[in-house]
Amino acid sequence: MWTDLDVRHLLALRAVAEEGTFGKAATRLGFTQSAVSHQIASLEQVVDARLFDRPSGPRRPTLTPAGRVVLRHAEIMLAQLETAEVELDRHRRGIAGTIAIGTFQSMTAVVLPTTISHFRREAPDIEIRLVQEDPLTNYLDLLFTGELDACLTVGPTPDSVNSLLLGLDPHVAVVDPSTPAGPVDTYSFSGQPMIGQPKTDACQQLVDTELERLGITSNYVFNSYDNGAVQAMVGAGMGIAIMPLLTVDPGDTSVAIRQLDPPLEPRMISVVWDKDRTPSAATERFIEIMASVCEQKLAHAAEVGPRR
Repeated sequence: MWTDLDVRHLLALRAVAEEGTFGKAATRLGFTQSAVSHQIASLEQVVDARLFDRPSGPRRPTLTPAGRVVLRHAEIMLAQLETAEVELDRHRRGIAGTIAIGTFQSMTAVVLPTTISHFRREAPDIEIRLVQEDPLTNYLDLLFTGELDACLTVGPTPDSVNSLLLGLDPHVAVVDPSTPAGPVDTYSFSGQPMIGQPKTDACQQLVDTELERLGITSNYVFNSYDNGAVQAMVGAGMGIAIMPLLTVDPGDTSVAIRQLDPPLEPRMISVVWDKDRTPSAATERFIEIMASVCEQKLAHAAEVGPRR
């Protein structure tokens, strides 16, 4: 094993071979001629072989057979190092690599398309992978094993991760379009047929906890992880729903969106990443863009949604 091999040895070998003299190689490398001679001598000691024949007089040094073998491998190693340097620089600047994000339905539909579009303009060569599961399960396990760089979560975040609050998503009533304008009495939902998501869903658990806190008896007649299906069943007259604002399609004329009075606790949306892993520059930039987009989407939804 050539454990004493140094990159400077290989650079000196290549420079002398290409320039033809120790003096020109020294000028190219920014060294003194004696320093280049020392590097070549050190390399010959490491590989235990003479690499240059050094004739007397004006004749140039020439590679020995052993020198040609070492030079061939030196060129491969130096090219690989140069490639690594470029690749690392691209990673450092956040314009190369892969990022994997765990997400959930409403963020996938509303926030991530705009986020990815903005991010793509800055870093078109980054490969983006999204993982979506309903309900949100095993995301932290995937985070800690390195399969995800970051994941979106609902509710409080554990101490084992770094987190950034992206926004508070208010709950709204999704009701028949004939419902009078203005806030809907939350207590009026007690006992009425309701449409919701399965009880294992984190967002549904938040709604149920809030209804229980207010002493409201829920009566679910249909449950689905599909936000569109929940809204469609309200539009069909099957019941009413309480949904986070970002999950609602404001352009659906078969339903009306109303504020709740009293309001329920909003849905807390955060992005988390492993505190024991250094995020890539690309991941940090993606999170930064996503936070900005989420803030804009929530502000726009609050202006448009509950007025219908």
